[in-house]
Amino acid sequence: MQKKHLWQSVIVVLIIAVTAVTVDQLKSHTHDKLSTDKRELQAELEQLQSENEYVTSKLSDSPKSTKNNVESWKTMNKKAENLVSESEGKFKKTWALFLVKESKAHDIDPFIVYELLKVETGNTFDPELVGPETEYGQAYGMSQFMTNTAPWIADMADLSYEKGKLFDPYYSMKLSVTYLDFLKQEYDGDWDKALTAYHRGMGGLEQYMSENGDAKSWYALEIQSKSENHATVAVAN
Repeated sequence: MQKKHLWQSVIVVLIIAVTAVTVDQLKSHTHDKLSTDKRELQAELEQLQSENEYVTSKLSDSPKSTKNNVESWKTMNKKAENLVSESEGKFKKTWALFLVKESKAHDIDPFIVYELLKVETGNTFDPELVGPETEYGQAYGMSQFMTNTAPWIADMADLSYEKGKLFDPYYSMKLSVTYLDFLKQEYDGDWDKALTAYHRGMGGLEQYMSENGDAKSWYALEIQSKSENHATVAVAN
């Protein structure tokens, strides 16, 4: 009889202990999940705030001066011709003119965008390009946007979004220029940060800087170096 009571007591103690552990684990799991959800919501909020600031700044921009339009067009046409020539005809003249015009509207060096497209497509400038499978999905088009990024960039550019539009070279370049302009503003004109963020994502930029101490990735350095060479040639001509 005493053994029976002893075993009953042991069982009760075990049940209480297991229950206590389970409750602690549940509390810990709930706390971890709430912390994760909070971080994700904070990141989304910060991104929305950045997008809003960007769009607001664009709406408040004063109209560009219309003086010297003829000379400006001649300059843009010359830059476009340089891009076509450098690509050995792979980058079409109509694409080049569009790119130069869009870049000028956002005060971005068109040679930076051109070199970015060159790297993204492996020097093919293929508007139908589909990137390899990754844990985050695939990238599409000349600017190699993923479907989790393209919609909100299209929204900033005041464009409608459909996945198929990513294969339109003009649509793709418009998104690329808009995103670069957003990143340039987000990082106060620091092209190392802007280009590394374009390549790795804004979260990836933070990780890269944490691991390396700066944003001077091979991607950012190569694009800037080659774009400077273009600018030198353009001035010489």
